[in-house]
Amino acid sequence: MIKIIFWLNLKFYVIGDFHIPHRTAAIPQLFLNRLNTGRIKSVLCTGNLCGKETYDILRTLARDVHAVKGDFDEMPGLNETEVIKIGNFKIGLIHGHQIIPWGDKEALAIYQRQLDVDILISGHTHQLKSEQIGGKFFLNPGSATGAYSPLISNPVPSFMLLEINDSELSIYEYTLKDGVVDCELVKFNKDGEEKVKAEPETQQDKPVE
Repeated sequence: MIKIIFWLNLKFYVIGDFHIPHRTAAIPQLFLNRLNTGRIKSVLCTGNLCGKETYDILRTLARDVHAVKGDFDEMPGLNETEVIKIGNFKIGLIHGHQIIPWGDKEALAIYQRQLDVDILISGHTHQLKSEQIGGKFFLNPGSATGAYSPLISNPVPSFMLLEINDSELSIYEYTLKDGVVDCELVKFNKDGEEKVKAEPETQQDKPVE
């Protein structure tokens, strides 16, 4: 079943791989300060919440929470995949442990074609990434807590804010390094233009602050 979202303000948190409390104690407070604005209506979560407490935190951030089941999730009610229609884009949401090898571009592209989506959002690797391949978009918000991963040494806490405007995606990539939250803006066009990276020019351009 495809879920359809009709919000006029098409901004969404993309976040996941918390691993609370198994690998880390909590979401960084500096992230919570930016997430808890009350202006964002929906969360797209790649899983590994590892407990209802983390899910409840997401519910305080936005009224709609779309979460999939990670390989460490035991909470009932989570599906392996979600397909959501947002504006002109069809979005597939998975955890990412289904992709073999993990994070492999060709395997991700196969899964994207199976779901027949414009955007495939996955996690599991704990590596922040946004790519356009063959006219399709592949997003990975990384780990919101910077939790340990055997795939990468010293993961950096990260999440995304996704803004959809007609055929354009604006992705605000948030990372936490040395006690400082950094934001980088990445833009994609559905018509096939390459992405353009740019620092948000003003504080107002950083939607979650």
